[in-house]
Parts: sequence; structure tokens; C-alpha cells
Amino acid sequence: MGFPFAIIGFDLDGTLVDTAGDLTAGVNHALSLAARAPLSVEQVRPMIGLGGRHMLEQGLRATGGVPGGDFERLFREFLRHYEANIAVHSRPFPGLIEALDALDALGVKTAVVTNKTERLARLLLGDLGLADRFATIIGGDTLGRENAKPSPAPIHEMIARCGGGRTAFVGDSIYDMEAANAAGVTSIAVRFGFPNQPVETLGADHIIDHYNALLPLLRELGDSHVQSDMGRRD
Repeated sequence: MGFPFAIIGFDLDGTLVDTAGDLTAGVNHALSLAARAPLSVEQVRPMIGLGGRHMLEQGLRATGGVPGGDFERLFREFLRHYEANIAVHSRPFPGLIEALDALDALGVKTAVVTNKTERLARLLLGDLGLADRFATIIGGDTLGRENAKPSPAPIHEMIARCGGGRTAFVGDSIYDMEAANAAGVTSIAVRFGFPNQPVETLGADHIIDHYNALLPLLRELGDSHVQSDMGRRD
């Protein structure tokens, strides 16, 4: 009967790659230009998920407020620093490469849907040697910012670009789960990402603790789907 899923989509920051160290360095560079105290990686992690602009705004709010007249300059400096140092500390989460290898061997198409800009997403994945692993990479600006997650639009676009079929989406934030659920695909949350709330409250259909649990879960969902179909036929 084959593998039960045709497409597996992934969020990027906090799902495929632990980018917290490099994002924190970028935020702290901008904060230093505003004469603010630096933030720890632990403080920045919950700010990640809605793109760099939102993250920097949250960092500034946490250290004294957003300087309206100077924000655009600080944001440009954040982007400049981050782009120049995008993969200094960032690494794939444990078990990811093995999971991608297994999905490739099964003929499953994998894709990325992130709220990072498409250019930065491709740059990061390219530096890590991962960009060519995915059938498509959709950034937060690919369809226009109004269509970034939690909108289901990028999930629908991902499915269309991959040729359709049963789909699951893996992410670490409420925005990922809302997008996947609104798109009508199986939503899977990772416990090791950057959620700003308990993972059990994200609204995911399923939760995994490590990438070695992903394929067994997908196979199990296929088995339950077949059993459900058999029950309806009975």
C-alpha cells in the first residue's frame, strides 16, 4: 500500500534548525546600537516565530521599549548582522538528517514553510547543505506578508507545488499549528523547538519529542487511517 503520506512540510526556525544562537546574536547587535542590555538565548527563544521584525520588536520591548524613529535603522542592522553570521551556531536538530533520508527513500516530498524571508531561509539552508533536500521553500514574504503563517495560504501553496496528496506539517509554534489545522492537514508539534507556551496547548494533532519518532508516527497514522476505512466498509 506504500507510505501513507505524500508530502511532509516543515517549519524552519525551532523545527528543522536550532537557530536561536544566531538570532540572539543579531538581536543583541541591534540592542547594543540602541544602548540596551543584551538578552540571553533563553529570553529570545519565545520571541521567534513571526519573523525578524516581530522578534526585534519584542527584544526592544523587553529592554525598554521600541524607539519609533530609530526602529527601521535597527532592523536593517539586525538583518545585516544576521545575514553575515547566519550559520555560525545554527545546526539541524538531532535526528533530522536521518528522518529526511528515510522520507527521501520512501519517495515522500518534503518542503519548508517559514515566516523567515525566503531569501534568508534559502541562505541558511544552503549554508547548512540542506536547501536541495526540499521540493520547495516558501518564506514569509513569498506570498506577501498578509499570507504568512498563521494563514493557511502557504500550506496550500506548498501542497500545490508538491503535486498534492496526503500531507502533514511539522512545527514548533502556535502559528504553525493554526496554519496546518486551517489548511486541513495533519499537524505535528515538536517539543524541542521555541514555543512561547506549553506545547500541549498549541492545538497540534500529535507531538513528538525527537525526530526518531516522526516516521513511526506517520506509519501509525496510516495504519489507523486504513483501519478506519475498513470499519466504514464494514
